Amino acid sequence: MATTRALVLGGGGIAGVAWEVGLLAGLARAGIDVARPDLVIGTSAGSLVGSQLAGGIGLEPLLETQLAAEPPGEPAGGPDRAADFDGEALLRLWGDAFTAGGTDEEVRARIGAAALAARPDASDGWVAFIGERLATREWRADPRLLITAVDADSGAVALFEQSSGVPLAVAVASSCAVPGVWPPVTIGRRRYMDGGVRSVTNADLAAGADRVLVVAPFVVPSGGPLPGIEDEVAVLEKSGRAVVVAADGPSLAAFGSNPLDPATRVPSARAGLAQAAAVATEVAALWTI
Repeated sequence: MATTRALVLGGGGIAGVAWEVGLLAGLARAGIDVARPDLVIGTSAGSLVGSQLAGGIGLEPLLETQLAAEPPGEPAGGPDRAADFDGEALLRLWGDAFTAGGTDEEVRARIGAAALAARPDASDGWVAFIGERLATREWRADPRLLITAVDADSGAVALFEQSSGVPLAVAVASSCAVPGVWPPVTIGRRRYMDGGVRSVTNADLAAGADRVLVVAPFVVPSGGPLPGIEDEVAVLEKSGRAVVVAADGPSLAAFGSNPLDPATRVPSARAGLAQAAAVATEVAALWTI
């Protein structure tokens, strides 16, 4: 039986997109082609990066865009301006939702209710903007691409893929719809928000793969209200091996206090490139067959 390899790309805002592209490009320059897995799982920022890799867009063109001061086709202002991001308020929202108790879905539904109340407006503009950022808007069968989102009303997890019948830009916009920052995205009669509400990485969804590389700007330790990376890795290691690459100190410094600020793009991409050298040996040992 052939070895299956999965690439998991976590959430992290505009800074996270740039860092992931930089890191993956740095690994490719080191001779480690992680852009050709059997499965790609993208959450929030990772859905944007993963959709482009799965769509056949090369890492060097993606990196060029991140390193450009003004990426081609990017309008001034609009959803990609420095979004109003209050990390403490977002943590309070999460904390209040968990403190009230209930099932995981009930907790996520509380976050969804707050997201809908904060941004009840239509999501058409947000979806259009995400579409403009995608170099390809076509789903491909190989590799399999899973994009995570959460139903804002029910709290149920949604996994979009080629067979779902959802346009790629809509799926990515749903996964990137940070509660309170961008509006939940309408699909049919449902509204969907950021896949990171379930987990910032969703790495456990790659269970069954022989080798899993998790690339995540941010990871959550186990023991708290949100699923922790150690717990997710434990699930993965029941059937294979896993390596987690999270942002190092210089990379976190490049992200700054607002990872949704476009000004973080260039320094974050450069930080990812630099960090690739430090993790290349470990990743090569996992990925090279």
